[in-house]
Amino acid sequence: MELKGKDMSLGLVGRKVGMTRVFTDEGDTVPVTVVDVSNNRVTQIKTPETDGYTAVQVAYGQRRPGRVNKAAAGHFAKAGVVAGHTLKEFRVKADQLASLKVGGAVGVDIFKVGQKVDVSGTSQGKGFAGVIKRHHFSSNRASHGNSVSHNKPGSIGQNQDPGRVFPGKRMAGHMGAEHSTVQNVEIIRIDLERQLLLIRGALPGSRGGGVTVKPTIRAARVIVAPKPAVKSAGARPAAAKPADAKPADAKPADAKPAAKAAK
Repeated sequence: MELKGKDMSLGLVGRKVGMTRVFTDEGDTVPVTVVDVSNNRVTQIKTPETDGYTAVQVAYGQRRPGRVNKAAAGHFAKAGVVAGHTLKEFRVKADQLASLKVGGAVGVDIFKVGQKVDVSGTSQGKGFAGVIKRHHFSSNRASHGNSVSHNKPGSIGQNQDPGRVFPGKRMAGHMGAEHSTVQNVEIIRIDLERQLLLIRGALPGSRGGGVTVKPTIRAARVIVAPKPAVKSAGARPAAAKPADAKPADAKPADAKPAAKAAK
């Protein structure tokens, strides 16, 4: 199966360091999230001949050799890299494989300032939450006949027919701790020395959580200036008046003024 071009792009795996802010030249403050994407290394390159598609597997982080099983240890040893705690595969185009090799590093220089990216991670877990916090329901009345049902979901069933609760009903339950993606966020600054990305706004996950950064799949909106109205082919242009034409109420040059009324 061949993916579309916008879905095939190389990204980086990193760690959410925390949030801070930067100042622009105009003095405006911009909230940013710092992401550490250092030491991304290629552990496997998949080709159509061997795997049926083109992809790059990237490892991030470090783990002690005794903390990985034998299968993973052999996989990292074959690539000649240090064992990592995160493996991520990116579908790429065939021409991008020429600049990559197994055991090589993928740096932060694949991105540039001002580029829009998608950041994925595991959102913060909120535990068991009610419908007001989880689904933004409105609370019931606080008085006038309301008895211990201020923050309840209300009726959830129907009449005797069908007489059951349909799957997917919005109710209280576990909230957060799920895969989440923030799309189309901007890279404000890049620290090449420390391999850091400063991305505008908040990103999913807690401090220290793993995130994946890759070019956005949302096409940029192109603002097209409106075109002038085109006249229909059958429309006739208005007849131009001759240069010597005079308005209908114009008086001739030799006209004499009307005689005054006799007293």
